[in-house]
Amino acid sequence: MYLPDTTEDVRTRAATVAVLPVGSHEQHGPYLPLSTDTVVACTVARAIADAHPVQLLPPITISCSHEHAAWPGTVSISARTLYSVVTDIADSLRRSGVPNLVLVSGHGGNYVLANVVQEAEGMALFPGSGEWAAAREAAGIATSSRTDMHAGELEASILLHAHPELVRPGYETSDHVADDRPHMLTLGLGPYTSSGVVGRPSLASADKGRDVLAALVESFGRHLALF
Repeated sequence: MYLPDTTEDVRTRAATVAVLPVGSHEQHGPYLPLSTDTVVACTVARAIADAHPVQLLPPITISCSHEHAAWPGTVSISARTLYSVVTDIADSLRRSGVPNLVLVSGHGGNYVLANVVQEAEGMALFPGSGEWAAAREAAGIATSSRTDMHAGELEASILLHAHPELVRPGYETSDHVADDRPHMLTLGLGPYTSSGVVGRPSLASADKGRDVLAALVESFGRHLALF
């Protein structure tokens, strides 16, 4: 997933945009790994780097997953710490001659980085809601983004395509719909699902995952043009 570049590889490529996968380490039901969001972010970033002239960075693997704290294995850092890590990386890249940084997020909770991007210069957060919506439509994802909140059709499809060895049996029978989640920020996800799943993973397929990635790679070109 991560390209083992040497210094000479980076010098030859001379990219002015770096992509930083930002995932999480949190429960994803009984059939997807704790590292699912990191795997998704790395998979998207790797596909982007294969298609566009960017510098691919190793991932941030732990972020803000506090809403999943009720399940064993979930680990979080504070939003303050995440902000500091991202801004330090951006500053380091600028000193080495790479002025632009795109945060490739595989975790919904990384919305907390929107303010960092807004305050920074030469930084973007990808995919945004528009890019995800277009990718869902292009791939024929049947579940709405509201229903497909966690460990559902979208995430299972991406892993079935890119890393099927990470998907355990059980996604076919784990559908759980909980569209009404009014107090999730206060109470976490626990009151709305016992399994940790919110979505319809039974609808997932490798073909959908392939088409989601293709759509995201195409839409990334518009972000690249901004810089």
